[in-house]
This record gives sequence, C-alpha cells and structure tokens, in this order.
Amino acid sequence: MPSSPAIRGTYRTDLRARAVYSEGAGIYRIVPAAIARPAGTSDIVQLVRWAAGSGASLIPRGAGSAMGGGNVGDGVVVDLTGLRHGPVTVDPERRRARAGAAVTWMELNRTAGSCELRLPPDPSSGRWATLGGMLSTNAAGARSVRYGSVRSWVHAAELVTADGQVTRLERGRPAPAGILAFERFANVAAPAIGAATALVGTRFPLTRKNSSGYALDAWLASGDLLDLLIGAEGTLGIVTAIEWRLDRHPRASSAIRLSLASLDVLADVVHALLPFNPSAIELLDRTFLDLVTTQGASAKATKGIEAVLLVELEGEDASELAEATGGVANAVRPLVLKVETALAEADARRLWAIRHAASPILAALPETRRSLQVIEDGCVPIVRLGEYVRGVRAAAARRGLDIVLFGHAGDGHVHCNLLPELARTGWEAEVAALLDEVTELVVRLGGTPSGEHGDGRLRAPLLERVFGPEIVGLFRLVKDAFDPHGILNPGIKLGVAPPITRLKAGADAAQLPADIAARLRAVEREGGYGVPRLELLD
Repeated sequence: MPSSPAIRGTYRTDLRARAVYSEGAGIYRIVPAAIARPAGTSDIVQLVRWAAGSGASLIPRGAGSAMGGGNVGDGVVVDLTGLRHGPVTVDPERRRARAGAAVTWMELNRTAGSCELRLPPDPSSGRWATLGGMLSTNAAGARSVRYGSVRSWVHAAELVTADGQVTRLERGRPAPAGILAFERFANVAAPAIGAATALVGTRFPLTRKNSSGYALDAWLASGDLLDLLIGAEGTLGIVTAIEWRLDRHPRASSAIRLSLASLDVLADVVHALLPFNPSAIELLDRTFLDLVTTQGASAKATKGIEAVLLVELEGEDASELAEATGGVANAVRPLVLKVETALAEADARRLWAIRHAASPILAALPETRRSLQVIEDGCVPIVRLGEYVRGVRAAAARRGLDIVLFGHAGDGHVHCNLLPELARTGWEAEVAALLDEVTELVVRLGGTPSGEHGDGRLRAPLLERVFGPEIVGLFRLVKDAFDPHGILNPGIKLGVAPPITRLKAGADAAQLPADIAARLRAVEREGGYGVPRLELLD
C-alpha cells in the first residue's frame, strides 16, 4: 500500500483490523488492504484525494449488513459509522429530518416518533442499518407495498465526490455549479442517456421496485442527480448526511393471515388486496413453513397450505380500519383456504409470529450447513410471482439444494436463503449454476435480480444480461463522469468477476485468525451488526 493518508480518524493495516472488515452480511470474505474510520467530512476529502493520487480504491461501508457484497473488497474499507454529525434534527411542520449517514433507521424513527412522525420504509435490519447504507441500496422493507423504497423519501443528500469536493444534492433544485463530477455528467453522460430514453423505457425491469443498476429511469423522470446517487452503492460519491421526508405515524393497524392452497392463486389474491392499500403483504412460502415445522411447530397447522400471506392495514380511524379489514376478508375468502383477522395489537403479534420464527432456526444451523444469500432479492411483476416461486423451487431441487423462500408479495419480491451442505463436493458449482438459471428466469419474467438490496459484487456481473449492453454502456458513462479514476467501490455495479468466488464458507475461504473468525460467525448468527467492527478486537 502507498503511505497512509493524513486523517484524524483511524487508519490500520494490521491483519487483525483488516480481518474484522473482511465480511459483511452475504456470502463473501475478502480481506482488505487497509481500513479507515474517518472522524468527519474533512477526513473523507483527504482519503479521496489520497486514493486518487495513490491508485488505492475505497470501499464505503456502514454497518456491514448489506447482502450483495458491496461492503467488502481488496482496497481500503472506509468505515463510515463515525459520521453521526450531531443529533437527529426533526422539523415537525415540514415533516423533515436531517441525520448523519451513520445514524440508524431505528434511531431516526425513535426521534421522529416523539413528534408522531416516522420514516415508513422499514428494512428488517433497521435496528442497525445506517441511513447512508439505506440510501446507497435504495432500501425498502415489508411496508414498501404502500410506501415504496427510500427513493421517494430522500429530500437531499450531502456527499464528497471522487474529486474531493463537498456538495449537496436537493430534490427539485439544480445541481450546484462548479462541481466537476456534475459538469462531466452534463457534458457527456446526460446527452447520451437522453438520446436513449426510449431504450431505457423498454429495457428497465417491469417491476414495482428495483435496486439494480443506476436509476436512469428515475433520473429521466425527475432530472435530479439525487436519483442517480440513490442506489449507487457508494460508487458515485460518499454520502455524509441526508435530509428525509417523514410521514405521520398511523393511529391504528390491523393484521390478516391468509392460507393459500396453491401458488396459482397468489397473484389473484395480491391483486384483490391492493385496492385496500395495505401497508404490507408478506409471503411465507411452503419452504419457509417446512423449515418452521422441522423445529417443533405444528405440522398440522400448515398441512395442505402452499403459502401464507401476512397482511397489515394502517389508518387514522379504528372503526374505518375495522371496516376495511372486513372488506379484505370478504374479497379474498373465495380464493384462500383460511382467513384470520386481528384488530388488537396482541392478536396481531400472534398472527405475525410465524414471520419471525425462521431467523433463529437459520442462525442455529451447524457449521456443516450455512445459510447463503445468493438468489436472495429477485423481484418480478406480480402476475408472474407464482411462476417465479415455482421456478426457483424447481431449479434448486434439480441440484439437491435446500432453500427457504419468503418476501414481499405485494411487490412481487422474494428473498431466498440457500442451505447447502458444505461437506458435499462441488456445492459451489451447483450454487453458481443455480444463480445462472434463476437470473435467466428473472429476465424472462421481466424482473430484476435486486428489488431492495442492491447489486454488490454478487449481481454486478449479471447486469448486461438484465439490461443489455447498450444500457450497461450508459451505466459506464455515469460511473466515468462521477468517478473518472475508478476509486469508489470498483467492481460494484460494473463488475466482471465470477460472483460465486471468495466466499466466507467452504474450503477456499480466506484464512483469518481463529478468534476473529469465531467473532464474525457470532455476528452472523446473532445479527450483531450494530457493534462497531473494531470493538470485536477488544
């Protein structure tokens, strides 16, 4: 490595420090060349200028809970968890909040909640997911069926560009003058994207949400460079603070659990639910139910059920919500095996309890079997959702790979955990073949490989198959305009390396100090992403 940069924060090249940053959530283990934990924006400016002059690459990272591998790499991992920038500030009248990139979703909502406000997109990792990470992946969550991904909730972002310039992008306002990255984009990339408007319209996924590629479609619709930054996974600039739009916290909610006898009715049930404007429609596939029943849950309770949908309604008036809940039950009853409703909070928790049952089971798997997130974020048009689930099941079964499927049915969005037997010879090749086949399925169904988690190094090599070479060429123009030296998260968004390599599991996994490896495994098992990585060394 070149000589270290002059920053106020931490910069380390010893193996133990590098080892604790070699993994995030997801499948990869890559020991970086160094780690940096800047203390403020001026330190990031110094890091960027140093990297541009030295040829180093920077991998921006928040809590490390992103699934796609965009938070690990060979260069310098830049731990942004020190960028808190003071307390969260909330403006109740404007329904806005400003927070540093390292503030978590839970912290923001705790502060906003005192004003009866909230940031509605709710990733399951919200206890530790940083706001900068959420912006960088265009995160969503269970309530995206009503509230969408974070894109529409980001009002402004402060960032350091790859040229070391500090700037701010605000929705509805022209990009600031004098910023080299913006000038390069305006001169080269913008005209090319504009000329390809029709092509963008035909090549982008026909889905309710998408976190794959650069959001050319959103930029064409809004004209805001902010829309390219959102979902860019730290490849276009390093976000330091964000201003968010907020929404009123609902006064009432209800829950509905629907049992389906066949995936053939899945799309019809979802379409019957959407007119009631539900805040969540969660899918628990038969594979999920089987996993739960193997650990002592009642098999009788799920016999003959092919899938379960968990539905949440929210509103301001309890009586109106009760009427809507009854309306949902009446609308779907001809399509499903069973309808259960709950208006009381305790009853609602009971109906949703099964959704949380799988996590401790997956965390307790023996070392000979790991839960790997490979085909874990596919999103297809709702009408094709049943076909997608059946296709993933069949592809996994042909390779003898156990899977667990669940997700956000209201968006046609499915998460999948693979459970390979690590002692089985050739399991890596089977996983790679499954990823290849499922990618083809996603493309054929008009979908995206990433609904809310971003591409990372896992899906970046797949993008030409999803978007076509012309659109990927436009992605490269965007990247070159914002990052002409290629120092920000190289290999992410525009990756070519085989995705099923450099894994955290298997015989070829990089060797780490034994105690560090054990601590990283504990983080994975226990969801310990809220603990700063350097504290694992204590």
